[in-house]
Amino acid sequence: MELPGLAFAVGIFICFYASVGGYPNGKVREACTSMVPCHGSSPQVSPEHTITVNGTEFKPGDSIEVHLSGPDFKGFFIQARDAEHLDGPAVGSFMLADRRLSQLLTCGHTKNSAVSHTSKAKKKYIKVYWLAPGDAPKRVQFVATVVKKYKTFWVKIPGPIVSQPNTLSSTTPLHSTSKVISTSHSVSCLSKPFNASGCGSVKFCIRNPSNCDPGSASCFFLSFQQENNSVFIEMSGPSEGYLAFALSHDQWMGDDDAYLCVNEGHRVHVSTAYLKGRSPPVLDSENAVEDVSWRLVDGVLQCSFKRSIRLPAYKGRYNLDASYYIFLANGEASEGGLIYKHLRQPLITNGLYNVTDLPQDIGGSRSPQLIKAHGVLMSIAWITAVSIGVIIARFFKPVWSHSFLFGKEMWFQVHRMLMLTVVMLTSISFVLPFIYRGGWSWQAGFHPYLGSTVMALTIVQPLMAGFRPSHHAPRRQLFNWFHWSIGTTARILAVVTMFLGMDLPALDLPDPWDTYTMIGFVGWHVGIDVLMEIHSYCLIRKVEVIDDDRVQILQSLTSAEAEGRLFKQIVLTIYVCGNIIFLMAFLAAINQI
Repeated sequence: MELPGLAFAVGIFICFYASVGGYPNGKVREACTSMVPCHGSSPQVSPEHTITVNGTEFKPGDSIEVHLSGPDFKGFFIQARDAEHLDGPAVGSFMLADRRLSQLLTCGHTKNSAVSHTSKAKKKYIKVYWLAPGDAPKRVQFVATVVKKYKTFWVKIPGPIVSQPNTLSSTTPLHSTSKVISTSHSVSCLSKPFNASGCGSVKFCIRNPSNCDPGSASCFFLSFQQENNSVFIEMSGPSEGYLAFALSHDQWMGDDDAYLCVNEGHRVHVSTAYLKGRSPPVLDSENAVEDVSWRLVDGVLQCSFKRSIRLPAYKGRYNLDASYYIFLANGEASEGGLIYKHLRQPLITNGLYNVTDLPQDIGGSRSPQLIKAHGVLMSIAWITAVSIGVIIARFFKPVWSHSFLFGKEMWFQVHRMLMLTVVMLTSISFVLPFIYRGGWSWQAGFHPYLGSTVMALTIVQPLMAGFRPSHHAPRRQLFNWFHWSIGTTARILAVVTMFLGMDLPALDLPDPWDTYTMIGFVGWHVGIDVLMEIHSYCLIRKVEVIDDDRVQILQSLTSAEAEGRLFKQIVLTIYVCGNIIFLMAFLAAINQI
């Protein structure tokens, strides 16, 4: 038996004995190599469906339309393979024309290297786009498996062969005579990804994360290199929609000079735009860039172009020999080129920079420094100071009742010091967003409203404490109740406010661990609180029996609590260490954005 026949027989054997009942949702990764559906029957011989393409030749980075058509069918599986080695791995990657009918799959190590159905609904026609990789073989053939009914299917239906230039043409006829999607004389495809060589020496580079490789799937990269009276610009990042950068006189979106690389379904279009306020960009009718090149492979979008340093004839284009804040953003785009709001807060440089001045290799931040400071101060106040202060006031009065600090009981002095620290940090932190925004933010949801409520309660607490009645005054119980109620309400609202603030665009902490960390902190605090309550309850329940009267008398709260001194001090030490760990986790997250 020939090797292809053997491989096919093995595929059939596996299908008969695997506990798989088909793939109505199109998740057919198990069939990536053989392309044989596990339907328990043999494939048909004469195919009824055809594969067509719109070109005979391709170059790395080119896009080719691939069509599958024929009588009604329920399922399909399309790949591109080396025409000389059809049993080899899939070649290149695909993009979709209709996400309702088709979906991308990853076969082997290449992302989006296959296309399959999304449901078993009947269909007659499928269109997708194949993107030629930089290391494509000289000749590539498209193959497809088509399922008409559960036990009626065809495997590896041969399609057209497309070749790189100067390669002998395919013997497989084309069913369409149109050419590969063409580009203008000033647009070309990048054969290989960008690199960071020259950053800081001959190129001005912005990278996030710092020192990342622009060829990686997690690196945002922007570089400027002066060439006589022009600047050569490279932009790269993980996006299947669009990438954009803007030059701005401040750290606010609006009145900015923007440049966009937009994936329009089968090609990338580079255009200039003017940003007015927070409205969608206004695209220019005339493009001020030239020598455009692009590349879209494995979800990484890259484009490069050249722009003159000065463009007096173009309104809205800034001179490149001045200093600006630089924004870098990504987001989704429709196949018609319509762009949507950026997915995350844009990356913004921390200062004004002149890209034609001395080359530098810098980073940026997705959160302004004032908002970072706001998050840091609130975390210190409400994760550490408040929590520790409440625990001490609630459970350490008997433990430290005979220890004094500056003429007052130690527990009271420590509690008061921590709470005054909370008032100070919260007050400073509360002002920072107003300074940054220049007023009230109407786009931050409930966060500013709850934050203002917490601020008000934080001020009320020390003011009310200044009028605290003496221990034996009739109104002392009423004061204690109000003091506890206002403090508890403030703590609960503070936690809710922090949950809401973590996902705001100005301080978008990494998902989902930020939420999990906050939930962990709440659970940690409640757990320690419950443990201490149980311990106090057990001490109070200790009794001494007076034989003369045979009456059980509860021990006094003070003496019972004092017996737990060592236990409470150990728990307090563990609790403080745990709070510091949670605080450091939040500070590390804020520092990374």
